[in-house]
Amino acid sequence: MVFLLAVVFLLVSTNGVESRKVRLIDSFEYSATNCRAHSASLTDFGGVGDGITSNTQAFQAAINHLSQFSSDGGSLLFVPPGKWLTGSFNVTSHFTLFLHKDAVLLGSQEENEWPVIEPLPSYGRGRDTEGGRFSSLIFGTNLTDVIITGDNGTIDGQGELWWQKFRAKQLLYTRPYLIEIMHSENIQISNLTLVNSPSWNIHPVYCSNVIVQGITILAPVTSPNTDGINPDSCTNTRIEDCYIVSGDDCIAVKSGWDEYGIAYGMPTKQLVIRRLTCISPFSAVIALGSEMSGGIQDVRAEDIVAINSESGVRIKTAVGRGGFVKDIYVRGFTMHTMKWAFWMTGNYGSHPDENYDPNALPVIENINYRDMVAENVTMAARLEGISGDPFTGVCISNVTIGLAKKPKKLQWNCTDVAGISSGVVPQPCALLPDQGPDKATTCEFPEETLPIESVQVQTCSYRSNVIVQGITILALVTSPNTDGINPALPFSIAKPEFMHVAQTPAQIPELRTVTLSPGTIV
Repeated sequence: MVFLLAVVFLLVSTNGVESRKVRLIDSFEYSATNCRAHSASLTDFGGVGDGITSNTQAFQAAINHLSQFSSDGGSLLFVPPGKWLTGSFNVTSHFTLFLHKDAVLLGSQEENEWPVIEPLPSYGRGRDTEGGRFSSLIFGTNLTDVIITGDNGTIDGQGELWWQKFRAKQLLYTRPYLIEIMHSENIQISNLTLVNSPSWNIHPVYCSNVIVQGITILAPVTSPNTDGINPDSCTNTRIEDCYIVSGDDCIAVKSGWDEYGIAYGMPTKQLVIRRLTCISPFSAVIALGSEMSGGIQDVRAEDIVAINSESGVRIKTAVGRGGFVKDIYVRGFTMHTMKWAFWMTGNYGSHPDENYDPNALPVIENINYRDMVAENVTMAARLEGISGDPFTGVCISNVTIGLAKKPKKLQWNCTDVAGISSGVVPQPCALLPDQGPDKATTCEFPEETLPIESVQVQTCSYRSNVIVQGITILALVTSPNTDGINPALPFSIAKPEFMHVAQTPAQIPELRTVTLSPGTIV
């Protein structure tokens, strides 16, 4: 008979907390644009996943430590199962934040855990109030190669308290977002569930080469300003395979507000949106604006499903915005239960202050919608340009809109717009004349791909670095292959308290014994 017994004498842990079960080898694979050479767990830095203890300092200490590897293969911070209460923290370059599927980040309810930062220069003030804004839960600026991902782990902003304060006008600063990355490049945000954001969920701003992929966003449909994904003054962005239930626009494309956005002059361009499902009863599936003063150009949206939403695609602008929205291409759009299929608004209003230029008129041109089907729609289109500044080059083709049981009598309300239509039911307004069967038209959709579409993810692997210390190993000297600690395994040895060798089972002292199973000590 072979006896192999191991005794936990002092400690087997990665975080200094005694445990009855510790995983020695914790490994998994994940998809990312870049893999990392170094890694750590939040528990290595004192993180406590009880949903009560603040982990703000643990997150920041971990990221500060890992930042030293930015030029040495980069690093990954692993957030294990648990409820991790935290305020705002900053990420670093060449860095991956990975949430286990049973990990939940909980946004702190304490305002002092959210630093106040300056307004965005292209906005001139906060969106909720004048002055500054609370830093986002996960924040970064002037970075390169940042990945925020997981195995569908959860980020819960616990937004109810923020919504109450906002409605009661009790906030001195603009509410925080869940994720905001500024002035950065090569960003990936993927495979996460975001719930109950205080305000916007994902906000890349002044960034390039951004991928948002496999994200689920859930918010009460009556929650204020809980936009899903808002690319803002960004170039080369890809949003795909996302499911969003929102109290505001599911995706809102932005580029600055009135005179501040005009002065900053950074458009959002080269944007791909595909395979999106959206539910937004009081807002748009895809909104262009209203803060579009730096310009929006070359947006390509396809394979979109809208359910119980106010409008499919909405252009929002106003006198004083300036800027432009042009070269917009939408195809393969399916809509179920809508107030409007199409909506363009030239009188959106909402200015940061009274210093906007009333002569700053937006240019809206080359807007293309094709291959779309809708059912249970109250009104096909509400297209309202600006007097003296019409929206031009509107093209709608191969679109069938099924009406609700009690539809509006006027299905197309068009003012100050110009364009064409082809194969659209119900028949559009006179400002979008049908080309007829002899001149059937297919609206444009570019065939060439954008650079961000060629960016591929790769399969990366994570393996934990577990410290083994205070181990007592007991075995019969006649038992075969009972190595004490095999240093070839991926954990380090920190001074075992003693090794005890027994000649017979009777010589093994009565200590707390455990059995070994693959990868764990129990």
